[in-house]
Amino acid sequence: QMQVVESGGGLVQAGGSLRLSCAASGRTFSGYAMGWFRQAPGKEREFVAAVSWGASSTYYADSVKGRFAISRDNGKNTGYLQMNSLKPEDTAVYYCAATIRSFTPVVRTAAPYDYWGQGTQVTVSS
Repeated sequence: QMQVVESGGGLVQAGGSLRLSCAASGRTFSGYAMGWFRQAPGKEREFVAAVSWGASSTYYADSVKGRFAISRDNGKNTGYLQMNSLKPEDTAVYYCAATIRSFTPVVRTAAPYDYWGQGTQVTVSS
């Protein structure tokens, strides 16, 4: 089993920045692709970004492209989501997830992810 724990959420004004962290333990983090998802009140969970195990490939949702950056440090068993130019519509609970599956477009869906964190709240005020 792998455990993933998110941190770094909070309240920020529109236009501000936050960096979320995802700390993994229990299995070799470098063997897993990592993704970030978010869920706003009354909405379905949606894909935000994903990074391959070696950080050579990434995917982003169109809504965050150019504003968010996903990265990872396998030596620290930690992944990151740098969020810049935040908008009120970015308000959501953000979840980190890990998958052993191949890094193909399917990682833009929740289905292939084996391990999920409990989420961290991000609130962007206008």
